[in-house]
Amino acid sequence: MPDELDLLRHANPVPDDGPHYADGALDHRTELRLDRLLHQAPTTTDVQPRLLRRTRVAAPPRLMGALAATGVVLIVVLTALLGGPDPQSAVAAPRPLVVQDGSPPVPLALLADRARAAAEGGSPVLRKGTHVQSWSMSMSDQAPPVTLPQETVVRWRPDGSHTELVVATDPRHPGRPVVGDEGEAGLPQLVADGHVISRRDYPPSWSDAPPEAPPPHDAARLRTYLRQAAYLPSTMNTDEVLDATEILLDHWTLGARESAVLARLLAETPGLRPVGRVTDRLGRTGQAYVHLGSQGARRMLIMDPSTGAVLGMEMTATRAEPRFRLKPGDVMQYSAWLR
Repeated sequence: MPDELDLLRHANPVPDDGPHYADGALDHRTELRLDRLLHQAPTTTDVQPRLLRRTRVAAPPRLMGALAATGVVLIVVLTALLGGPDPQSAVAAPRPLVVQDGSPPVPLALLADRARAAAEGGSPVLRKGTHVQSWSMSMSDQAPPVTLPQETVVRWRPDGSHTELVVATDPRHPGRPVVGDEGEAGLPQLVADGHVISRRDYPPSWSDAPPEAPPPHDAARLRTYLRQAAYLPSTMNTDEVLDATEILLDHWTLGARESAVLARLLAETPGLRPVGRVTDRLGRTGQAYVHLGSQGARRMLIMDPSTGAVLGMEMTATRAEPRFRLKPGDVMQYSAWLR
C-alpha cells in the first residue's frame, strides 16, 4: 500500500515544477497585501530611498469596472481634504501627458533595434527590486476621485529577504502636503510631503516562479514568463501584456539586455501605436506608444529613445463614469520607474 505521504505529494494541486495559475500559490504582490492586512504596525528597516524632489501600489487598476467590483474604492469626505494648507494643489490629479508638436513617431521595431545595440555595452545590469513613483486614483460613488501620489522602494538582500518603503510624495509639488494613507476614520488625509506610509521587512523568499525568477533573455520565453507572472493560462492581448509588464517592473529593475528583450516583445505586440516624443512627470524625455483598450481606458507606454527602457506607463479614461464622477481624459494611474 502506498505511503500516505506519497499520496499527499501526488495530490498536491500546485507542484513546485507546475504552472502557476490563479488557483495556485500567492504571488509576491498578493503576499505583500495579505501581510499588510495581518500586521498593522510597521517594522523598522535600514532602507533609505532617494526621495524625489523634482518635476508610481500596489497594482495599477486594470479597468474601471474592476475598480468598482473589487471594493477597494475609498469613501472620501471632501471637507476632510480641504482643511489643510494649499489643499487644491494637494488633491489635484495629474493631467495626461502631451505629445510634443512636430516630434516624429519612432516605430517600436526601430526602438527595439536601438535597445539591442545599446545592450552590447553590458550595462546597466539586472537588479532585483524596484523604485517607482506612482499616482493612483481612488474612486467612490459618494465623493469626487482622489489621487494618491506615492514613492515605493523595494530592495532585496543576499539572504533572500527584502524591505519595502512607501512614502507619500508628489514631485510636481515638492514640499507641499499630499493626500496620504488613511487616517483614524478610515479616510484619506492630508500628510506632509515625505510622510512614511509603511516601512516593512520581509523574511527570505526563494521562489523560482515568475515574477520572482529572473526574466529570460529571449522574447518568446519572456512572453511565456509574463503570462505566468500574470496568471494567464492562454495567450495575452495587448492590455494583458502591458499589465504583465508592470508586474515585471514592480519586481525587477531591468538591465540593458533585459530592456532590449522587453522592447522586442513589445514591438511584436499589436496595437501599440507610436505617437511621438513626450516629457514624463520626472522630466525625462521618452517616446510614447498608445493603445486604446476595449474597456474605457487608454494606455500610454513611455520608453527611453536610446536604450528602449520602459520609463513609465499612463492610464487615462476614455469615457465618463458618472457614478464615480470620472471624466474622459482623467488620469487613473501613472507609474514612473527609476533605477
